[in-house]
Amino acid sequence: MPSPQHSDKSNGTATEPTDITFQGKQYTRVREGLAEILNPRSTTQQQGEQGQGSCAKQSVFYNPIQQFNRDLSVLAIRVFAEDLAKLRRKRHERNVKGLARGKKRKRWDGGDGGSGGPAGKKVAVVSGLGAEEGGIRPPARELGQEQGPEGGLHEELNNPGGEDPNPSIEGVSDKATGHPSLEAPYSGDASADVNHTADATVQKEELEYTKKPPHKPPEPDQKAPRDTLPYVSPPFRILDALSATGLRALRYAKEIPNVTSVTANDLLRSATASINVNVEYNGLLDQVHPSTGDAKALMYEAATNHARTCSFHVVDLDPYGTAAPFLDAAVQAVTDGGLLCVTCTDAGVFASVSWLEKTYSQYGGLPWKGPQSHEAGLRLILSAVATSAARYGLAIEPLLSLHIDFYVRLFIRIKRSPVEVKCLASKTMVVYNCDHGCGAFTVQYLANTREKEAKNGGKFHTHALAQGPTATPCCEHCGFKTHIAGPMWGGPLHNPHFISKILNLLPSLDTKVYATIPRIEGMLTLALNETLPKEAPPSTSPPDTISAEEPFPSLDPALRDPHPFFFNPSTLSRTLHCSRPSDAQWRGALLGLGYRTTRSHTEPGSVRTDAPWHVIWEIMREWVRQKHPIKEGAVTKGMAGWEILQKDRSRKRMNDAKRMIREAVEKADEGVEGLKESVETALWRVGRETEEKGVVDGGDGADGLLKVVFDEKLGKEAVGKKMVRYQMNPRPDWGPMSKAKGGG
Repeated sequence: MPSPQHSDKSNGTATEPTDITFQGKQYTRVREGLAEILNPRSTTQQQGEQGQGSCAKQSVFYNPIQQFNRDLSVLAIRVFAEDLAKLRRKRHERNVKGLARGKKRKRWDGGDGGSGGPAGKKVAVVSGLGAEEGGIRPPARELGQEQGPEGGLHEELNNPGGEDPNPSIEGVSDKATGHPSLEAPYSGDASADVNHTADATVQKEELEYTKKPPHKPPEPDQKAPRDTLPYVSPPFRILDALSATGLRALRYAKEIPNVTSVTANDLLRSATASINVNVEYNGLLDQVHPSTGDAKALMYEAATNHARTCSFHVVDLDPYGTAAPFLDAAVQAVTDGGLLCVTCTDAGVFASVSWLEKTYSQYGGLPWKGPQSHEAGLRLILSAVATSAARYGLAIEPLLSLHIDFYVRLFIRIKRSPVEVKCLASKTMVVYNCDHGCGAFTVQYLANTREKEAKNGGKFHTHALAQGPTATPCCEHCGFKTHIAGPMWGGPLHNPHFISKILNLLPSLDTKVYATIPRIEGMLTLALNETLPKEAPPSTSPPDTISAEEPFPSLDPALRDPHPFFFNPSTLSRTLHCSRPSDAQWRGALLGLGYRTTRSHTEPGSVRTDAPWHVIWEIMREWVRQKHPIKEGAVTKGMAGWEILQKDRSRKRMNDAKRMIREAVEKADEGVEGLKESVETALWRVGRETEEKGVVDGGDGADGLLKVVFDEKLGKEAVGKKMVRYQMNPRPDWGPMSKAKGGG
């Protein structure tokens, strides 16, 4: 039997699949990152014979195409875990200082009868008596453990310097008291009995602690120094709810330093058997715990366990298709302040109108027809997560939301905060989309939130209904009918501080371990610059907004995305039947008018800007007038481009004259002579206004007309580091592959 440790694992160098024998069976070894998995030789050999892009049936699902997903997930969870560790240590240090000042706190009777209180019950003591005097141990109130509506990790994120009114010692275990800590991993068959698992785990922990206490308490006649209480790193648990081969769980255990346990669950027994083999082969029997059962039952068990012995700091959902059936259980299984990672591969549902009834039943909203469909899909899934969490007083904060190839990947922080949940309606929107006409859109939020100042100087929010509609039934630009998309998430898609942390981590990584670093850097830079800051245009390099030693802050819970979605210049050019301005010309025109512009990571050639649609179409009309006149007959009446071109500034004087004459005729009641005088007055007024404002010679910038200059020099992007922004499919049949058909 070969040893699970190999000399070539140390640097994670990628190698071609090789055939090996393990435990008397033939396997093909596949290495990714620092982990290795063994696939049955018949399956992988069949794939090799049919080609790399084959969709051959597998007994256990493994898709090498999603290596980018797994690399990014490892880095995102690593950054999150390091950030959580900083918050925990800061809380511990602050609470130790509070104890040293004699703060009142709660502690647990150790049950030995020497404390003067009933065994196993909380008693209020003054911490000046010593931290663990008389054998009494303070409870571990772990940061990230459920603390009720008024406690938890979100307080740390919003008020990192605040004082805990009831200080406790972070990381001190309380197994001796019969109140378990958060160290028990899931293992075994989750579908066997979901009722007695938690009790058995607690009893096991109590027994283990009795044998091996984590800290020896001081003698009764001694006092523990109040400022030297030890810090023990709290547990960090991950659930890979739909694990398949277990590759993702193996990589988490090997590549994330703070992980204490990973539960790798799958419904198929054949998958669990494969996970067991891979765990043993990688030498992770103490850290990765396979589980066979329904992922929803597993997560509901964690959610309903009042002792919180089995809740997870990270829950990762990576199903074949939609994650919608798992969302309700997942948001409850995550600890307060924990991370929920979601993958959905059903782009034909969330990014297409072909099955809009299916989209609504899965995600609670209608899809978008147009180039923005994938960003709308991101927002539909975020809205589904937010509404599922809101039912339990949980608020979400998207840290990173990406559309990648044929799927979406979301990293969402879950916080117990009923106050933040109240802002959900004001961050939920519907969109009126001119999908059959010019492509313009208008956003309508369901409610409004205002920030006010309380008498004590604090801030609070008030909520009110929004006035609607914000758009007419027909598009104001082309006259075509509009259609509704949503409701969907209208808040930010990313936390820029979180993205910056990941980008700052990339230079220290080994490219042999993380082969997709160039694409990670390019896509995250695009995502970072998607947010149009109010202070200055987005930079091409990640800003050092926070110190590397400080945890990244949360965004305002009432913050909306001020400029959601984008437009594609190619689509606008097709509407007017003209050539397309270059990217530099577009950026130069927008920047010259004082607007900001960037790209969207979801669409190559996209333009994300804060310019309104009437400005965008005016730029296109000027492009036609100045640079590329349209061929006669290319645009005819009844087409969307016809109505848009009718508003061209070269026709403005004639249109103004017609309007003023029509008004004069409607108001004239003096007979023929009076009508003649009114018409002459109107014509004179039009001519006079245009001469004074310089419109006769087409003078741009007058009478509300924009001075549009297609300045390529202004719009040219600064030459910097070359990055892979939009990766082309590296090989044929680049997609989700066939679903596993294993038995078991």
